[in-house]
Amino acid sequence: MSIPSASLAVPLTAQQQLELSSERKALRRAATASFMGNFVEWFDYAAYGYLATIIALTFFPQTDAATGLLATFAVFALSFVVRPVGGLVWGHFGDKYGRRSALSWSILIMTVSTFCIGILPGYDQIGVWAPALLLLIRLVQGFSASGEYAGASAFLAEYAPEGKRGFYTSLVPASTAAGLLFGAVFVAALHAWMTVETLHEWGWRLPFLLAAPFGLVGRYIRMSLQDSPKFLDMEQRLEAKECATPAPIRELLTVHRRSVLIGIGATCLNAVAFYLLLSYMPTYLSTEMGMSEGDSFIASTVSLATYIGLIFLMGKLSDRYGRKTMLLLASVLFLGLTLPLFGLLGNRSLVVILMIQIAFGAILAMNDGTLPCFLAEIFPTRVRFSGFAFSFNIANALFGGTAPFIATWLIHITGNKMAPAWYLLAAAAVALVAMLASRETAHKTLQD
Repeated sequence: MSIPSASLAVPLTAQQQLELSSERKALRRAATASFMGNFVEWFDYAAYGYLATIIALTFFPQTDAATGLLATFAVFALSFVVRPVGGLVWGHFGDKYGRRSALSWSILIMTVSTFCIGILPGYDQIGVWAPALLLLIRLVQGFSASGEYAGASAFLAEYAPEGKRGFYTSLVPASTAAGLLFGAVFVAALHAWMTVETLHEWGWRLPFLLAAPFGLVGRYIRMSLQDSPKFLDMEQRLEAKECATPAPIRELLTVHRRSVLIGIGATCLNAVAFYLLLSYMPTYLSTEMGMSEGDSFIASTVSLATYIGLIFLMGKLSDRYGRKTMLLLASVLFLGLTLPLFGLLGNRSLVVILMIQIAFGAILAMNDGTLPCFLAEIFPTRVRFSGFAFSFNIANALFGGTAPFIATWLIHITGNKMAPAWYLLAAAAVALVAMLASRETAHKTLQD
């Protein structure tokens, strides 16, 4: 039902007020449900990244410090290998049977696997089985998480009112950053309140154990929701025509190949920049730049908090100026400022490093706050989940999850601490080409 515009000053009937209230309530619940899953996922990734040196000692104690850290990041990277497969599975499931069902199952699997890391014995207890089981659990996590970001973004894009899709879908990257922020604060608190011995013995497990209550609350909220209006409308039209629900993957990889390639290229920058600047940066500052762990956590915490606020602003600006405009500008800014900003990181005060990270966060927010809506808009309803999940997860598997490992490896073999900056520049160049080949998607209704 169409609600009269407030600008016309037409009073709403009691029925219209009830419907409007119901729509707003459903939108709030959809936003909360979308927030929870990504928050849990990225709280886990933050804990894993910030506790990488301790996890290396727990599961790879037979190696030297550098090799153990590389092995820990390699396990982190390998968990992304299954993401394209997971993206196809969850995307197909979500496009065929509904977004709500896919998101409810993905958060349950992710919650259980994250909790298992918290109770997994170390190398001293079960030997080589410890790193093997860690890898297996991370693979399960990667599979389950591959549907979270894409599913939540598609879900919100289909729930959001016209003209506000960018703003509402920006909640998804904000939830990932909130998970990282909470992870950083939580780990910093562990370092402050626990002795080194206690932290190494069992304290590092606490963040992973917290996944259980967070995840179960998120699943409960999702199960109480209706599916998105766009998906329900598609089902009704198919039923009216007595058509079977189409096979999303077959259509995606034939009819929509161009959109898939553009989606992969556009996501490359998001993948590399997000993991380098928000996940790997604390380790980089402490191991390569000589900062204390406390200062690196402070810098990451402040920049993350700023980044979260900026994401909503960028999402709103994309509603006004367009997705292509914002994503092109982010690529150009990364190309122009990455080398100078990385060059300023060495031997600087905490205040200077904070300013550098905030600058990086602002450019990243320009990309992250816009990308979810762009990817949701370039695919029609019947393949929206599949197209988003596949393109997003291919890029993250190839470039995102491997970013901490590649950055550490590049520094190790070249001896050049600027190596991560060149990797980021390459990703920005790929994204720029992809966006130049794309069309503007804002100011239009979602494709059906």
